[in-house]
Amino acid sequence: MKRILITGCAGFLGSHLSDKFLNEGFDVIGMDNLLTGDMDNIAHLMSEKHFTFYHHDVSTFVHVPGELDYILHFASPASPIDYLKMPIQTLKVGSLGTHNLLGLAKAKNACLLIASTSEVYGDPLIHPQTEDYWGNVNPIGPRGVYDEAKRFQEAITMAYHTYHGLDIRIVRIFNTYGPRMRLNDGRALPAFFGQAIKGEDITVFGDGSQTRSFCYVDDLIDGIYKLLHSNYTLPVNIGNPVEISIKEVAEEVVKLTNSSSKITFLDLPKDDPKVRQPDITKAKEILNWEPKVSRADGLEITYKYFLNKIKNS
Repeated sequence: MKRILITGCAGFLGSHLSDKFLNEGFDVIGMDNLLTGDMDNIAHLMSEKHFTFYHHDVSTFVHVPGELDYILHFASPASPIDYLKMPIQTLKVGSLGTHNLLGLAKAKNACLLIASTSEVYGDPLIHPQTEDYWGNVNPIGPRGVYDEAKRFQEAITMAYHTYHGLDIRIVRIFNTYGPRMRLNDGRALPAFFGQAIKGEDITVFGDGSQTRSFCYVDDLIDGIYKLLHSNYTLPVNIGNPVEISIKEVAEEVVKLTNSSSKITFLDLPKDDPKVRQPDITKAKEILNWEPKVSRADGLEITYKYFLNKIKNS
């Protein structure tokens, strides 16, 4: 049985990855300091024979007894509201945490996959974004703590690959949504659903013309799984290439929830990307992957999750 360490296992993506690898017959070791993770996301796994949980901060020394075949590094605040509140922790988990896990992967002769992000492209001057685009990032702006943490994470991971021959994978994750997102994490879709369900005004930043490309979580997890089992060591975009404006998303949520909420507009945050759309040519060619879940279907499932969450809170 293959053993895998998943950091950030109690988070949105980490918990879905834990489910996936358990279902695929792996022995899963989950690690999370619960800074932004939620034990409710993995409560159903705690009685699983092949799941072990460590409450631990990967920015400190990381030790895992026994053999390891794979490491997935998904520990990090990942929404603006989180990394603006916790800038130092965000930088530390991207730098010190990644360094610790690279050392662990080297010691265990394990393959390390890091969760990078479309935020490495910053407010892009190239559209859609391809993996060979270097980005347009303000390193000292409010978003720089996250953007540069991820850019450094990619750099040190590639250095371990070229210098030590470490087996690595780099996934650049674009906007993803689905069950287990936090309602108050500051991202558009959870905020819109929470406001619509409660009948509050839906707040859109800027004039709503900025675009995003939303990928349903099951599709993303499938892409990550395929990337891990490939032999490709350069960054790969995983996301849905269907682009939509934030205002249109807000309107879709209002219609889906049959809400009386009105859409209101606030100032656009500093350095907020105006466009975001992945070029997934590499994922199609190398991984034979592309998203399958339509936005209509994904939003319906996500709506039911948030509706239940709010009713039971």
